[in-house]
Amino acid sequence: MISIVSLLRGRLLVFGAITMSALVLRLAVTSFSPLAAQISEEIGFSSTIVGVFGMIPTAMFAAFGLATPMLGRRWGLERTALIAMLMAGTGMALRALMTDTWSLLLLSGLALGGMGIGNVVIPPLVKRYFSDGLALVSSVYIVGVQLSTIVPAFVAVPLADAFGWRVSLGVWALVAFAAALPWLWVLWRRRFAESEDALPADRHAPGRVWRSPVGWGMAGMFGMTSLVTYSMFTWIPDILADAGASPAFGGAMVGLFALLGLVSAFGAPSLCARMENPFPVVLACGACFLAAFAGLWIAPMSAPILWVVLLGLGPSTFPMALTLINLRSRTHAGSAALSGFTQGVGYTAACLGPLLFGVFHDLTSGWTASFALMTVAVAILMTGAYQACKPRVVEDSWHAGRRVARASSTD
Repeated sequence: MISIVSLLRGRLLVFGAITMSALVLRLAVTSFSPLAAQISEEIGFSSTIVGVFGMIPTAMFAAFGLATPMLGRRWGLERTALIAMLMAGTGMALRALMTDTWSLLLLSGLALGGMGIGNVVIPPLVKRYFSDGLALVSSVYIVGVQLSTIVPAFVAVPLADAFGWRVSLGVWALVAFAAALPWLWVLWRRRFAESEDALPADRHAPGRVWRSPVGWGMAGMFGMTSLVTYSMFTWIPDILADAGASPAFGGAMVGLFALLGLVSAFGAPSLCARMENPFPVVLACGACFLAAFAGLWIAPMSAPILWVVLLGLGPSTFPMALTLINLRSRTHAGSAALSGFTQGVGYTAACLGPLLFGVFHDLTSGWTASFALMTVAVAILMTGAYQACKPRVVEDSWHAGRRVARASSTD
């Protein structure tokens, strides 16, 4: 087993930069949601706009997920990571000063766009610098992502009570600006290596991912995991409230759901790295999802903690998918293309989850159709994971496609 000392030798600065960047990647999402009512009262926007704020994260993650591989080839991975942190910090800082809805939306989009770039660029950076320790470093950065989800959700309201919502909303910009500093140092140290930080020039890589079963499998696995997770984050309190639970209990269950994601972040990357084909683990996650859906649908208050624990174990496929981005690519150019495709397409699908879950509930005045939607999502997740978990790399499908094209041209 590789030791942490030998792993980090000569790479401590980059490890610190990756870790600090991971701590930024969800701050703009969960620092806003608990304060939405307070902000709405002062600025004056409707519940519809609150829903728009809820859709911006996945929309920005999708758009910038698809664009980031191109940015990485143009600017280099490290410079792209720096720009991502500066976008996130600037957006979070300035939106806390705004007094109108549209400026708040625009600057939230800027912050979340930076985080969307960071989502995609971190896996290939791990591949580039830590190919000999993918499981360990993947665990560290995925734990960082989970912490950036959980911590603001718990402290946003106490901070707002003590200092006002603007301070509570804007203070997280300091984390993003702090995360930019080590990337500046990395670039300064590499200033004489003129083109070393650029990706190898495989300009057709992104297009080839669209034709790869590995790419579509990864997108299905990642996208449906995100769709279910964001839907449950949004609707757990309402499901339990309909069954007679208090708002406080519903909020506590959302917190438990989030904390379980932190647990899976420690173990899932190592499990993926040790198993040639980790699909059996995905099957277990799918079983957890389905058992939780059945419990929340049929008898939500009979054992709500059990249902939420099972529900929280299901999204172990999220850290698995992030780890597989590197395990199913041979180079960091392949990792960047696969990461952008997986997250771009995946988050595009995830945008629809919370909205459709609510629409189906309103149309049927119950939760049956909504949970049927979640069950279909799990079925798609399983189908995608079957392709993503096969022991092969995305570059091989590019070369296979090229060989087929050459053979066809000679016939």
